[in-house]
Amino acid sequence: MSEMLLSELTTAAVGGPIKNYVRATSESEIIEAVKTADEAGEKLLIVGGGSNLIVADAGFDGTVVHIASEGIRDLEVPACGGANIRVQAGHNWDAFVQYAIDHEWVGIEALSGIPGTVGATPVQNVGAYGAEVAQTISSVRTWDREKRAVKTFALSDLDFSYRHSVLKENTVNGSPRYVVLTVDFQFTFGTLSAPIRYAELGRRLGVEVGEHAESRKVRETVLELRASKGMVLDADDRDTYSTGSFFTNPIVDESVREQLPADAPSYPATNAAGEVLEGKIKLSAAWLIQNAGFDKGFGLEGDSQQIAGGRASLSTKHTLAITNRGEASADDLMAIASAIRDGVKESFGIELVPEPVIVGTGLAK
Repeated sequence: MSEMLLSELTTAAVGGPIKNYVRATSESEIIEAVKTADEAGEKLLIVGGGSNLIVADAGFDGTVVHIASEGIRDLEVPACGGANIRVQAGHNWDAFVQYAIDHEWVGIEALSGIPGTVGATPVQNVGAYGAEVAQTISSVRTWDREKRAVKTFALSDLDFSYRHSVLKENTVNGSPRYVVLTVDFQFTFGTLSAPIRYAELGRRLGVEVGEHAESRKVRETVLELRASKGMVLDADDRDTYSTGSFFTNPIVDESVREQLPADAPSYPATNAAGEVLEGKIKLSAAWLIQNAGFDKGFGLEGDSQQIAGGRASLSTKHTLAITNRGEASADDLMAIASAIRDGVKESFGIELVPEPVIVGTGLAK
């Protein structure tokens, strides 16, 4: 048994001991570590920044490969009219966003402040403030564990949709068939952002949805918005000890809208290309949670404190994040999540779906 704990590798700071821990700092080390585990018949868990992962308090009885490869390279594709960039899977995502803005590459500025690594972003098609990585990714190179060979997915092969990809579809309990090695992006050049697609961000920037703003100002504003919601990592702020948004925004049939209160927000549901999905709408998980009676800080005081002893709660800044208040276990986080899921289902008939990868534990049945 290694001395490493999963609580040391995850932003929620929960998770027990690891049987075999390998930190892989290059593409070759990633492939070798995965091959060694597979040949030994070991269970395999891939960890990047640990910002979308909750593992049981009992730990992981197998090999954890910690992806720590770094590097950004301009592929210099002739006559492409933009920048074609390859990034190593373990590179810090937000550092890459800053690097892109510094080099006047346009398209990911609204994704500032998201914790984790570049390699994790295509797996669940990471998105925020109206932007998704699917809008700039051109291909993803992976190690195919079944065929024991490198496999490259073109954009059209990745099957991107809301918080989904073919990579996620082929991942079970944090153990993927396809281990991401590098991610290729295609950017246009400029100092102005991609069109603003999120109303709250547009208001803060003083522009209409569909208009552009200075990319640096977009990043600055997004970081301010995320920090106000406890969504930027800060060692001194317990509201940031979480997996970020714990539940995805439900995509439901339009007919469900009639069953909800008139003030319940809903939005057109779109695919990764921004095309509207006919007959579908997207609801706000945060609104559903709050209007089912779960306020910010739920779990800290009153009757709700009995659920997890005050060790875990909803963020005091935002109703989508379930936070570790200092001594929480994975089971504590699951208890709060279960109470919220059940309460929303009872109030509105809609079952919220967890966004993070959950290994060895889970919400109550």
